[in-house]
Amino acid sequence: MKLIDIKNKIVYLLVIYFAVTATSYASKNDIPKPFRGETKNSKLKISYADIDALLDVTVLNMGRSQRVKAKDSSANIGTRMKVKINKLTALEGNRFYFEAFKDKKQREVISNIRKSLQETPTEAPLDLFTKEEQLAYWLNLYNITIIDEIVKVYPERKLKDFLTDSDSILNDKILTVSGVKLSLNDIHNNILMPKYNYDPLIIYGLFQGIIGGPNIRKSAYTGDNVYRNLKDNANEFVNSNRGTYGSKKNTVRTSTLYKRNAAYFPNFKADLKAHLLKYVEGYTRYQLEDSNKIKANISDWKIVDLYGSTRKFGGGVGTNQAALIDSVSNPIKGGAKDGIGVADISLASSYYGEKGTKLSRFSPVQLQVLRQLNEARAINDGQVTVIDLDSSEVEQKEEH
Repeated sequence: MKLIDIKNKIVYLLVIYFAVTATSYASKNDIPKPFRGETKNSKLKISYADIDALLDVTVLNMGRSQRVKAKDSSANIGTRMKVKINKLTALEGNRFYFEAFKDKKQREVISNIRKSLQETPTEAPLDLFTKEEQLAYWLNLYNITIIDEIVKVYPERKLKDFLTDSDSILNDKILTVSGVKLSLNDIHNNILMPKYNYDPLIIYGLFQGIIGGPNIRKSAYTGDNVYRNLKDNANEFVNSNRGTYGSKKNTVRTSTLYKRNAAYFPNFKADLKAHLLKYVEGYTRYQLEDSNKIKANISDWKIVDLYGSTRKFGGGVGTNQAALIDSVSNPIKGGAKDGIGVADISLASSYYGEKGTKLSRFSPVQLQVLRQLNEARAINDGQVTVIDLDSSEVEQKEEH
């Protein structure tokens, strides 16, 4: 075996080792106390109408992968510079309109949503909700936060250093929830992993802002849709070139996303293969079934930007095939020049108005129930029995 192959294998094993040991000791007892527990059959729901309004006008759904490669980009008139792309993956994954947040007021919309989400468990402790409702909350908080942080470095085109360096944004304790300072990795590794029993579906809900990662959806996660939408994201990702690709006989390439999340796959190659076979379809399924080698080496760290970051290289979306296929046929609302337009995020902004971040995510009836539950919690020193209102009773009260 060549020396360079030995070195590469050692590096690969070290990556796997550190990825596993960094999280393998996290158990339910390690979850910060405010985030333990849940209430089965709780009817309490968290509203994400502001996030729905925001994502609806800033996310372009690119549809399922056709497993085609992009053509080479060509230099535009007036420049010899080309936009370097990963031809295998460049046409895949939903796009986000980061350009919409170049204005300070627009950036404040994202920041206000993020602050409001952080304050939600102060109004309603998370253990009053079902595990599904809590999972939706954490995914929404994670994704809004990563978008907010990417907006700050935009129009940066490649986010590898932003996401993987020792001082990565994922490691900074940039959130405070229920008095606990958290990083995005804390949410992932110390809350979601142990609380949801190392279920690999979790990774498909954690948006990274890059083409090589899971999709950002056009609406928020909710307790009712969270598992359905995670499975949909898993299906989309696995059945795309950025998720799996049969390159040679007996060899299937997969995303480096799985390598970075090796803690979900203790027996890495065998567990990953079994996981992928739950979702992979078509000819790639037969390739995977017959393969004896899995190489987790597909990556694309380019930002999922809809428009702006291509301009400084002389390429607009109209001429960059890899940036915006079908953009004209699926224009953003409020469309203007070139069918792209300016995303109208005023609806998301209007949820705050003069209230700043003091937007309640609960109906008046739910707020009344929450007050009663919090009073009972204080009296019983944390020992609370949750008795939910019947759904018909809630509807009747809300009508009045």
